[in-house]
Amino acid sequence: MKRWLTEGFVLVIAGVVAFPLFWMVLSAFKPEDEIISADPVPWTTRPTLDSFTRALTVANFGRYFLNSVVVALIVVALSILISFLAATALTRFRFRSRTTLLIMLLVVQMVPVEALTVPLFFLMRSVGDSVPAFGLNHLGSLVLVHLAFSLPFAIWMLRGFVAAVPVELEEAATLDGASRFRFLWQVLFPLVAPGLVATSVLSFIHAWNDFLFAKTFIISAVENQTLPLALQVFVKPDQNDWGAIMAGSTLMTIPVLIFFMLVQRRLVSGLAGAVKG
Repeated sequence: MKRWLTEGFVLVIAGVVAFPLFWMVLSAFKPEDEIISADPVPWTTRPTLDSFTRALTVANFGRYFLNSVVVALIVVALSILISFLAATALTRFRFRSRTTLLIMLLVVQMVPVEALTVPLFFLMRSVGDSVPAFGLNHLGSLVLVHLAFSLPFAIWMLRGFVAAVPVELEEAATLDGASRFRFLWQVLFPLVAPGLVATSVLSFIHAWNDFLFAKTFIISAVENQTLPLALQVFVKPDQNDWGAIMAGSTLMTIPVLIFFMLVQRRLVSGLAGAVKG
């Protein structure tokens, strides 16, 4: 009986969480009159692809999509590399201010993103004066900002995975003639791969779904806008095109689902390892 109650409770929670996603996809296939109806129903007898057609025919939609992919993949690659090296250094080496640095990593995650948007805007503007590729209206500014927000959590999470690898394993590799660099990439890196996958998923989602930073830093360069900004075309003063908005949101969800499917096995073991750590 207790097990049934637990499973029932989990199903209810899952239903509540999944309902917005279901309604988004349903609205994407509904005709316009059903979407704006005063009595909405959780089904449709006249599914249509008109909303997807309007979403896909937005000017520069392909360019927006490519920009989002480029930013997300670069952020994932850099966050994996930097967080792995940083977590290894914080776990394997003893140095001054090590504890202070760890505390700072936690504090950074407590600061609201909105509170940092304006200071980051002025910072990116200053950076652009020296390195234009990382300034305002360039994708490099989005990469830097997303990387800065992804790294603290990634480093903190990977510390547990690195610490779980016995020091004796490194000593044995050293006795066998392996250099520190070889141990790092051929032994330690594969062992903490599940944790890297888990952090990469979070980094990908954060960069892919971002609207605030993209709207703030990409001001006038239309060619450098990302996919979430494309949905603004359907937000109108008189009446929003909710069908196209939902269709565009559904299309944005597909790459995330594909990414999840590719790394799901590693992701489950990675999250389990994080809980144990």
